[in-house]
Amino acid sequence: MSIAGHLTEIRNSLPENVKLVAVSKTKPNEDIMEAYQTGQRIFGENKVQELVGKYESLPKDIEWHMIGHLQRNKVKYIAPFVSLIHGVDSFRLLKAIDKEGRKQERVLRVLLQFHIAEEQTKFGLSLEEAEEMLNSQEFKNLQFVRIDGVMGMATFTDVIDQVRREFKSLSTIFGQLKETYFSDAPNFSEISMGMSGDYKLAVEEGSTMVRIGSNIFGERNYQNN
Repeated sequence: MSIAGHLTEIRNSLPENVKLVAVSKTKPNEDIMEAYQTGQRIFGENKVQELVGKYESLPKDIEWHMIGHLQRNKVKYIAPFVSLIHGVDSFRLLKAIDKEGRKQERVLRVLLQFHIAEEQTKFGLSLEEAEEMLNSQEFKNLQFVRIDGVMGMATFTDVIDQVRREFKSLSTIFGQLKETYFSDAPNFSEISMGMSGDYKLAVEEGSTMVRIGSNIFGERNYQNN
């Protein structure tokens, strides 16, 4: 099946309120343009250098999401154009994003990344760390970041009950933060969870944004990376 065919199939499987981030990392511009021609406008990259290169060479109405682990010293390269940063996993990173947003005179939209997987290989905040940050005066002084929701990655496993439990925990965290800190912030509305192998389960547990790559573009092409 073609990229366009895969996209259509996936879109038809998603509820209207769920956004599809087409994960285009390691994929050539031709593949991205094939998806673009079908109407896809949100694309996700996990490396800053690749993201910048694609932004510069592809249509400017594409909404670029930074979905990988972001180093503080690289925020400046994407601050002028990035639409959403998914993986804010520390207060230090959030402050670096605010600093670059100030330079650009641009409020940068972010998601707080939580460690929901029972394995230890994923990045992310604990609920306690997030609450400590959100309660701090230093956080209240930030002016050029806007927290639009949460993000998390489940364990890479075939154990459905475990994956469901992890997704459910992120939805619970979202609800707690919404009620306590963002009750008057309509923009705090996103739960980014679910990838090619588990996105249907994520949607069942409340995901509003899924990150799908191989189901659209085929397996990753690392030799060109």
